[in-house]
Amino acid sequence: MSTTPVTPAIINRPSATSVGTIVWLGSEVMFFAGLFAMYFSLRTNSPAIWAHDTQILNVPFALVNTLVLVSSSFTAQFGVFAAERMQPRATGLSPLKWGMVEWFFLSYVLGAVFVSGQVWEYSNLISESVTLSANSYGSAFYITTGFHALHVTGGLVAFLLVIGRTFAAKKFGHYEATSAIVVSYYWHFVDVVWIGLFLIIYVLK
Repeated sequence: MSTTPVTPAIINRPSATSVGTIVWLGSEVMFFAGLFAMYFSLRTNSPAIWAHDTQILNVPFALVNTLVLVSSSFTAQFGVFAAERMQPRATGLSPLKWGMVEWFFLSYVLGAVFVSGQVWEYSNLISESVTLSANSYGSAFYITTGFHALHVTGGLVAFLLVIGRTFAAKKFGHYEATSAIVVSYYWHFVDVVWIGLFLIIYVLK
């Protein structure tokens, strides 16, 4: 009596790269939590300085810059959707037909605009004598936003690496798609951190 061989079930295990990235982002959460704690500690000890220097902030400009960064998170996710359906590049001019490369490049441009906006804001604040060494507010502002800007810059480099790897690969496969997903995790993280910084620095003045 013959029996039909049973095909073993395929267990979908999470990618080691994805798990490692999530664990690393957990450590980054603790890092930024320390920056938030530093900001509130200095603010508590110097309320008069905060009351004066926060009036110099250009809140409408910061809001627009924040919306630019938040929109880049959506475009990055559209890139992930394209990567998941194994579409590395566009099949037409319409954004509906864009691939991962086009969406990630747009995310890169939006992120670069955000960083450029921060540099412009820094130059204006320095012209108003709000510098890193001026007082506790200047130190807290530049340290918190500066470290975040460095993280955004790292994300921009990651976008370029993923785009370059896609063009270099002979065939877009699971490895390239996983790289795109991992970069999106990081990008969403820096976006969420900035929303917290924006609320604390610009809204809760």
